[in-house]
Amino acid sequence: MNKQAYNLAFVFPGQGSQSVGMLSDLAANYPEVKLTFERASDALGKDLWLLVNQGPEEELNKTYNTQPVMLTAGYAVWEVWCKLSAIRPDWMAGHSLGEYTALVCSGALSFEDGIKLVAVRGHLMQEAVPVGVGSMAAILGLEDHQVVNICAEVAGNEVVSAVNFNAPGQVVIAGNVAAVERAMLAAKEAGAKRALLLPVSVPSHCALMQSAAEKLDEYLQNTVFDMPKMTLIHNMDVASHSAPEVIRNALKEQLYKPVRWVDTIKFMHDQGVTRFVECGPGKVLIGLDKRIAKDAEHFTIYDPETVNNLLEQLNG
Repeated sequence: MNKQAYNLAFVFPGQGSQSVGMLSDLAANYPEVKLTFERASDALGKDLWLLVNQGPEEELNKTYNTQPVMLTAGYAVWEVWCKLSAIRPDWMAGHSLGEYTALVCSGALSFEDGIKLVAVRGHLMQEAVPVGVGSMAAILGLEDHQVVNICAEVAGNEVVSAVNFNAPGQVVIAGNVAAVERAMLAAKEAGAKRALLLPVSVPSHCALMQSAAEKLDEYLQNTVFDMPKMTLIHNMDVASHSAPEVIRNALKEQLYKPVRWVDTIKFMHDQGVTRFVECGPGKVLIGLDKRIAKDAEHFTIYDPETVNNLLEQLNG
């Protein structure tokens, strides 16, 4: 019998957490990992586990590969957790692409449909903005409103906007290459500690993605969504939704609207969540979440050691 834990949230990482060789230790101990990747590979007609294990890295980092790989990885870790423990989180969220992983793990979207959907999403995003046209950068050490204002001041007739509100003092911007460069320079002049270009091939969550969102909507309309079994908080409006048509619209708008991660973690924390678990490869979200909900407990699960640690903590 599964036990819902009201004070527990599982959160799922997006692009940027992938790496060649990820989940190899977990796969060596739990067959669910390779089986999950086999299901994804069958759905797409390409060997994702081979790509994860052997790369090359530049191929893994192409957004139309990264997206299905990261969803599969997050779901594989979730499958391992569900095998080992009857404890289920009452809350879920995912950062950007990770929102799709959360939808699959919450039962709102089938795994095969989710894999096909994010593969299409990745291709549509790359088609909307060819490589070299757009970029993203992390601005560290400024207030959110400062970054928003700087983008508005330097945009001119191009696009640049604040797109990921990741943690206090960490905002990601996206848009046309030259406009992003102007914003980076202006941010440094305004006192930013750092302004770093990110190694991504598409400028996610900005107005340049609007055409991709319209095309994605056609696929969303033909995808079956059910009511999530957990309270799932969406990036776009920091709200939970149960109606399929509202979930579809949230995913459409998420593609060209900001990821409100700070608000998402704060909201769940305010509702009584005291334990956050990053479910999937990497440690990106746990670093952000610790800065947002400082008095909560934070865990990550991606290998046997971290999984066993969480089992001990929750069963203790």
